[in-house]
Amino acid sequence: MHHLKNKDLKTRNNRNLKIVKIKEKSKASLLFGLSTVEMYNIIEMRGDEMKLNEEQLKNLTEKLIEWIQQSMKNSGGKSAVIGISGGKDSSVVAALCVRALGKENVVGILMPDGVQSDISFAEELCEELDIKHTTVNIKPMSQAFLESLNDIKGEIIDDVSRQTILNFTPRIRMTLLYAVSQSIMDSRVINTSNISEDWVGYATVYGDTTGAFSPLGMLTSDEVMQVGKYLGLSDKFTFKVPSDGLTGQTDEDIFGFTYETLNKYIREGICEDEKIKEKIDNMHKYSRHKFLTIPMFDSELPIVPDDIADVYKKEK
Repeated sequence: MHHLKNKDLKTRNNRNLKIVKIKEKSKASLLFGLSTVEMYNIIEMRGDEMKLNEEQLKNLTEKLIEWIQQSMKNSGGKSAVIGISGGKDSSVVAALCVRALGKENVVGILMPDGVQSDISFAEELCEELDIKHTTVNIKPMSQAFLESLNDIKGEIIDDVSRQTILNFTPRIRMTLLYAVSQSIMDSRVINTSNISEDWVGYATVYGDTTGAFSPLGMLTSDEVMQVGKYLGLSDKFTFKVPSDGLTGQTDEDIFGFTYETLNKYIREGICEDEKIKEKIDNMHKYSRHKFLTIPMFDSELPIVPDDIADVYKKEK
């Protein structure tokens, strides 16, 4: 669940994307009809070989909607609980679930950690989709965790690492989503990750890797934006520049390469820069444990009933 942190005005052009940062409310209102946001980021799609055509988008979206319906049925659930950040991933998942399950069966949970400057994106997304939603500030929870860890410094740990603190937020949010879901009859938490993030392990174990099922798990960030646009979502949600909302950096700042480069490598196997290719490959290799079922020792003892999900399959 990533949140926008705005930086200085800059424009970066490349073959696929144009990132435009707009500071003045008047400019934003003039260009995009915004009335409540003074500064936000837009990614403008550029046509290239990775852009899906209208027919492809139509077929993909219809299959996604059917898949969500079937996945919900298979899970024994009826309604969706979604963590809403106002970014493209949670926005598109929420819109797809509205189409698949009906707006009355979609619940949005907004979870700022203290003051969140862009929380209005999440609020406006829920209003645009007309879904039930509420806000739970997780600051007291994250603070309680930190205080508890600080209490054992010098015993088990020398200090609380920066990475520990950064991972508090997604894990607390997912814990909260499941707490809410278990208090709503027949509801399921829906994952909002995409393959671009997951491919390089840009996700927190037991945080944003979790959910009953993942509609966007096989779509690149670029394709998610295209689906969002096809669904008719406002550009301010669909084309919001991805950021972790924790470090003040964009995803690309953290990666050291662009989503354009990553997505092209995923879909075409092409990466002109060998150092970046090696970096992507290493990030992928050493993050697979985040997405695999927990390894289990094979006792070689018999399991007689039908293992319908193939969880206890024998190692080869």
